[in-house]
Parts: sequence; structure tokens; C-alpha cells
Amino acid sequence: MKKKLLFVINTMGRAGAETALIELLKKLDALKAYELSLYAIIPCGELFTRVPENVRIINKGVNNGSLNSFRGRITIAREILFSFFYRLTGLKAIGYMIKNIREQKASGRKLQYDKLLWRLLADGRPVSEEEYDLAVAYIEGAAVYYLADKVNAKHKAAFIHIDYQKAGYTPLMDKDCYSGMDNIFVVSKEVGEKFCCVYPQYREKVRLFRNLLDQQNIREKAVDGTGFTDGFPGIRFVTVGRLHYQKGYDIAIEVLAKLREEGHNVRWYIIGEGAERRNLEMLTKKYGVEEYFILMGAKDNPYPYINQADIYVHATRFEGKSIAIEEAQILGKTIVASDCTGNREQIESGYDGILVELSVEKLVYELKRILKEPELQKEYAKHVLEKQLDYPEDLEFMLAIMNEEKRR
Repeated sequence: MKKKLLFVINTMGRAGAETALIELLKKLDALKAYELSLYAIIPCGELFTRVPENVRIINKGVNNGSLNSFRGRITIAREILFSFFYRLTGLKAIGYMIKNIREQKASGRKLQYDKLLWRLLADGRPVSEEEYDLAVAYIEGAAVYYLADKVNAKHKAAFIHIDYQKAGYTPLMDKDCYSGMDNIFVVSKEVGEKFCCVYPQYREKVRLFRNLLDQQNIREKAVDGTGFTDGFPGIRFVTVGRLHYQKGYDIAIEVLAKLREEGHNVRWYIIGEGAERRNLEMLTKKYGVEEYFILMGAKDNPYPYINQADIYVHATRFEGKSIAIEEAQILGKTIVASDCTGNREQIESGYDGILVELSVEKLVYELKRILKEPELQKEYAKHVLEKQLDYPEDLEFMLAIMNEEKRR
């Protein structure tokens, strides 16, 4: 009999964790040894169209459009309302909300109401009637809350893709959802350390599981399609990532303005969509770079654009482990990235790329320096192709959990 595996995710929008999950499902599907199921807390997102045919989607109906579209926002609102009224979940959650808002204010952190809604969304779901051999929460927040409380499985595991401290999660918010996990998989060593700063009691459960990528497919797609058609004769920077404060685009706009003021003929292309679009459009007008800081929206195939870029830039405030950086490495690009969690494990600064402090002054300095040294760009691009990006032992360990006699 095939063993039953369930993966739980918050949404299926076009983002790093969701992309990595698709590759994991493809790997497992190819083994022909498992009965695979997928459940999304909010059944919306473009990546539903990429789920392997043999994976059963438990949600009764899914919206495979963008989360940022009108239909996407309606889907999100519908799911929140359903959860609020399901067995009075919303009323029961009021005390939880108040306590966490107070904790956020006391800590001086930015209020993150979306994080609090993850608990409401998870609690406002019926208990799963099936039993699984292994159930995996592939992202933080609602997915792991739902897995902990609503899923019946012989073994459970959770994934951490972010700097847990900077992302704003707390034990009060989580309500000890990790206690019942056999293993907690982290996408980088530093992500594991950051998680253990919040949960030192679970250090023995933490295990490295690096992103899965189809390198051949990425290389093939990079030459499939036209890519840029604007005829721009200057230097092209490319960044891939949703339009979110975390990604540091506000800083990037100011950096671009300074580079152009100093005579550098540069355009910066952003591939991704998100709630910050309007704010970023206003900033480009403020700095006079609306013709040079190009918000391209999401792309089904971003690889021709990455491939045709002169420099791939990833200047984010924090990360877990960037799939976009790994994709740029597969394509042999010169990479400039911020010196933060996740990025530090992906780039050896001065050998296969540049890590730089996330400030306007430092980014301008390093980008100017590499623009003036084309031979250095070639050297970084050569070294980046030497990087190891496949780790089959990570998947083997995860599957071996099911062979344990009982959950730890």
C-alpha cells in the first residue's frame, strides 16, 4: 500500500515557498510510491496550475488566479468570513487577538494583523477526517496551526522559510504549535538558528532541508521566449520578488536615482506583484525614475529576463533562503545581495557575488564598483556556476520519518 502524505500551505500564490513546494511534489510524484494530497488554507494562487496531476487537492474549489486580483481578494475575504463564523471561532479569538496586539506594541514591533489572522483561518476549519502517514506544514502561520490542531497523522513536520524573529512570529502567537512536530525543517542554517532563538526547546528537532530546484528546466526556460523587448541600450538590473516591504524596493528606487544622477545608464526591472505597487509607483515619481524602475508584474516565465540581465540584485531586509538567488546562480549571473539572513549562506562575498549592507550609500558604492569592472563580473559569474544546489539526502531524511515507530 502506498503511504499517504499531506502537504499544507497557506496559499498557492507565486512566491518562493510555494515554488519550492511544487518542485517537492514533482519529486515525490515521480517516485510513484506515495499517495499525495495538498490542502491550502486560502485556496487561491497561480501555482495551483502547476500542481502535478496525481496530487489530490483537498479543497473543494480553488481559484488559480492571483491573490492580488479582484477575485483573489474576494477569495481571501470569503475565507476569513467563513472562519470567523465557523462555530463562533471569531468571537473565541478576540482574547487571543488583544493579547498579541498588546505584545506587539510592547515590543516596539510593527503591528502585523495578517499574522493574527492566520490563527483565525486555521481555527475556523473543520478537523480533517483522514489519517496520514506523514503530514507536513510547508510554511509558517496558518498551515502549521492547522496541522497541529486539525490533522490526524502518524507523523508531523513543519517547514521554516524565514528569519522567524524578524518576521514577527512569537510563542504567544503560535500557541506552542511546534510541540507535536517530529521534525522542523529549515531552509538554511541561519534560519534554524533564528528559529531556535525563539524556540530553544526544539533545537533537537531542527533539520536542514534546502530548496529543491529543477535546474535543467530553468535553463531550458531561460532560452524559451523573447525576454526584454524595450530595446534599452544600457545596463539592466533585475530583481524577482513580490512587492512587499521585506524586499527593500523603497531603498532600491533611491539607489537607482543616485546611479542615474551620476551618469550611469541603468534600468531596474522588478518581476513580481503585491500590495506595495501603488506606494512604489509614487516613490518612482518622487525620485523621477518612473521610466527606469520598471514594475513588470508577475511572469509565468521570469528566466529569460534573469538570463538577459547584466546584474541580478537582491537587496532585501531579511530572507530565509532565496529561491530567486538560486535561480540566478543556475543561470550564471553576477549577483549583488544584501548581507542578511539566508543570503549569507548563498553567496561567498568577493568570490561568487557581493554581499552588501542594506543602505543606499553602500549599495550605490558596490554597484558602481562592479559596473566599472566587467572582468570581475565575469569572474563572479564563472564561480557561481560551480555551486552545489542539489541535496538529495534532505528528501531521504524527510521520507524516513515515516519509518519511525512513533512520533517523538
